[in-house]
Amino acid sequence: MDQKSRDGYITPNADSRVKPEHVNHNEEHRNEETAPEPVPPQGSGAKKEIVEWIKALVIAAVLVFIIRTFLFSPFIVDGPSMQPNFETGERVIVNKIIYDIRAPQRGEVVVFHVPEEGRDFIKRVIGVPGDKVKLEDDRLYINGTLVEEPYLKEAIEQAHSRGELYNTSENFPNMNVQNDIVPDNMILAFGDNRGNSKDSRSIGYVSMDELVGRADVIFWPVNQIKFIKQG
Repeated sequence: MDQKSRDGYITPNADSRVKPEHVNHNEEHRNEETAPEPVPPQGSGAKKEIVEWIKALVIAAVLVFIIRTFLFSPFIVDGPSMQPNFETGERVIVNKIIYDIRAPQRGEVVVFHVPEEGRDFIKRVIGVPGDKVKLEDDRLYINGTLVEEPYLKEAIEQAHSRGELYNTSENFPNMNVQNDIVPDNMILAFGDNRGNSKDSRSIGYVSMDELVGRADVIFWPVNQIKFIKQG
């Protein structure tokens, strides 16, 4: 017979109680943390690295193409026509964009195409459109005014000290080029080595459409690296 308590309730048997199952959450969390990570397929890392290298090389090639085509380009000095300021074999960086921004100025060193020669020349701008130019021995006149040429000052003085002219070649104008006023969209360009230069005194005025750009830096040989003085 069931035994009643004083309050009329049946006292449950301690053994009949159902104990809730204890879950060890810490252990479960630990198991999750120590679960092994999936192993990537062999070779996938190497392939990814190769792809990244290819991307980098393509980007570099595109940048080089853009820079050389539109911004800057190397040029090798060939011949004595720009001595004493430039020597054969020197390499210069040509700024190709500057004359898209503004017109050439007197004294600047420029590189331009000579279609008749099938090659490029490097010379110095002597006259710009509208200038009236006269070269008489070692004296340069622009618009009737005697002009100093600081880039030739030392060379001219050395020649005069020996009792010689620095310019041992043609004057300007001459039989080849008789018009002494620089036409529109043209420049007059001479070599610094006035006695040994094929320039506007023989080939005539240079169209601005043929300009490659301005020589800005000598970058080779290494011991001659410098910015080029313009005028």
